[in-house]
Amino acid sequence: MRIASWNVNSVGARLPKLLDWLSTAEPDVLCVQELKCAADAFPFDEVGELGYEVAAHGTGRWNGVAVLSRVGIDEVRHGLLDEPGFQADGAMFETQEPRAIGATCGGVRVWSVYVPNGREVGHPHYVYKLRWLDALRATAIEEMAAARPFAVLGDFNIAPTDADVWDVAAFADSTHVTEDERKALAALAETGLAEVYPRALKYDIPFTYWDYRALRFPNNQGMRIDLVYGNEQFTGAVTDSYVDREARKGKGISDHAPVVVDLDLP
Repeated sequence: MRIASWNVNSVGARLPKLLDWLSTAEPDVLCVQELKCAADAFPFDEVGELGYEVAAHGTGRWNGVAVLSRVGIDEVRHGLLDEPGFQADGAMFETQEPRAIGATCGGVRVWSVYVPNGREVGHPHYVYKLRWLDALRATAIEEMAAARPFAVLGDFNIAPTDADVWDVAAFADSTHVTEDERKALAALAETGLAEVYPRALKYDIPFTYWDYRALRFPNNQGMRIDLVYGNEQFTGAVTDSYVDREARKGKGISDHAPVVVDLDLP
């Protein structure tokens, strides 16, 4: 089985690239983040022609997540256990953002997650990010009770170590590299999940994100923030994992590259 994760940065804008990648990489399951479309506006017909069923969770502006599967899709769940909302400036109430969706595909339980960015240290969105990661941990603990392969895949908006950014000095006092964010990520691993570390197709560190500006991609000034965590049944079946850097090349592309995991399951 081949399972992948990709922040497409707008499924509408990247649809030709998405369809081309699905046709060539042929993942059995693809966890997608940052749809930027409502769930009912997802291009179901187009991906359906390639044999994929879709479970989508989106509201039409930012965020949005989905699971695409050609090995069946069942037990779909929208949102985390006790998931917090975010109260934007001027808003009277918190809003639940579509950032997590779970599904069972071919006997494997997956969650596609798009962790809040945090904006800047001390901002209410940063506090929201840490609260959201607590809810993700609680959901993982709940999911671990079932004896089946289980993984959380997506854009975590956290670089696990200093080596996972092109220049840690460039991120001084910024989100994505703070101690509190990394502690929250480590707490997720303490549930019994372990990271599936991918190999790089080029260079030493398998970066997954490069800003569009300042020639970050050709200069390989990236970050490794798209991650895969699995339980023992999942990680024990992994035969290969890599970042498909080629998918980041060209025009009209996402600023993220897909992370691919190959498994040999019973």
